[in-house]
Amino acid sequence: MKQRSRWTIRLAAAALVCVPLVGAALAAGQQGSQGDPLVTLSYLEKKVTPGLLEQVDERISQREGELRGQLSALVDQYVKEVEDKLRLSGGGSSVPAGDGSGAYQVVTLSAGQTITGNGACEFLLRTGTAVCVAESAPGLVDMTGGGTLAAGGALTANHLYLATISGRGVKASSASVTLMVRGGYVIT
Repeated sequence: MKQRSRWTIRLAAAALVCVPLVGAALAAGQQGSQGDPLVTLSYLEKKVTPGLLEQVDERISQREGELRGQLSALVDQYVKEVEDKLRLSGGGSSVPAGDGSGAYQVVTLSAGQTITGNGACEFLLRTGTAVCVAESAPGLVDMTGGGTLAAGGALTANHLYLATISGRGVKASSASVTLMVRGGYVIT
């Protein structure tokens, strides 16, 4: 009987070990079925990630559109404010007094248009005919000829003129006048 009880004990011990293992194997065998699939790396790479990236791209595009609209509205508002200030000051289009480079800018005027410079603005007549515009003497200083030009005086081509006081300028007499200008000015 002793031998029988040893086998019984061994069989009972083996059953105690095997029954939980078989249960775990059955539970693991049920995972990954059609109804309850396992999440795999390929599923994440092919399904989940592209969907998330698409949603992020849509949100970014939407937000970018909103920000562009807000920026455009602000720019329009600032442009309107500047135009209103120019209109109130009696000016037309304007250029600030120098950009720091000291370079000349080519400006083309039509007949009757006037360009009025800030103090120390320089004008060089390249083509066409134009006259000096000034409220008082001296109008413009002829840097090339070494003299002054009174209001209504004709500019000489390729002479450099200096407006020593703000409000001095040049009025186009011919259909097309080309000037080289350095400094701040207003075209009316």
